[in-house]
Amino acid sequence: MPASSSIVDLRVYRLVRGAVILVLTSIVVAGFLGSIPQLDILEQSARNLYFHVPMWFTLMGATILSAYHSVRYLQTGEPLRDIRAREAAWLALIFGLLGIVTGMVWARFTWYVGTGKWWNFDPKQSMAAVLLLIYGAYFVLRDSIEERETRGRIAAVYNLFAVVTMPFLLYIIPRQLPSLHPGGEGSPAFSQTDLAPAMRWVFYPSVLGFLGLFWLLYTQRVRLAWIRDQLRDEPDL
Repeated sequence: MPASSSIVDLRVYRLVRGAVILVLTSIVVAGFLGSIPQLDILEQSARNLYFHVPMWFTLMGATILSAYHSVRYLQTGEPLRDIRAREAAWLALIFGLLGIVTGMVWARFTWYVGTGKWWNFDPKQSMAAVLLLIYGAYFVLRDSIEERETRGRIAAVYNLFAVVTMPFLLYIIPRQLPSLHPGGEGSPAFSQTDLAPAMRWVFYPSVLGFLGLFWLLYTQRVRLAWIRDQLRDEPDL
């Protein structure tokens, strides 16, 4: 297994960390205090766009990265590849859960205002929940297999199945069904009704900021997992 210093270039890490802190601080300030256009139905709740949607972009990026390392693990058998696949999938699940929660709150005060509902099985909501269950099962599967190499191979194959479902569950299937969520049938995403041009100056940097935050957390978790593996394999270190 490689030395800890080879897992990430510390200069790059510090540069990305500084950029992420600057960008996300600016996004938080703009999201809560900046002025926004008054969009129909959304009104002030449109501020959630700067946080809710980037979380789903981050989930997509994380699942693709996780699948890439699963492929590489099947090709090489390198334990570090399995670690990277696992940690990327874990963070994808976390960002997905945050996306579900922020979506529920947003829906509660726009689509379902006055009804008391937090969840109404809208196709986009339901398909996103199914995707999170699939990735939750990935970790249940991992925990059920004790032998490391067998666990890595089976988890990698399952991970490739999981990432294939992602575009169908988040994009293709919801677009074929009537939905209140932008991106569904008859409700185009990123139109002027849900992403006004003036908001794009904050939204797109927010996407980059959340992707950067994912990379920082991912790097930290990979290094920590590597150290744990080293201590388990060589307890005298």
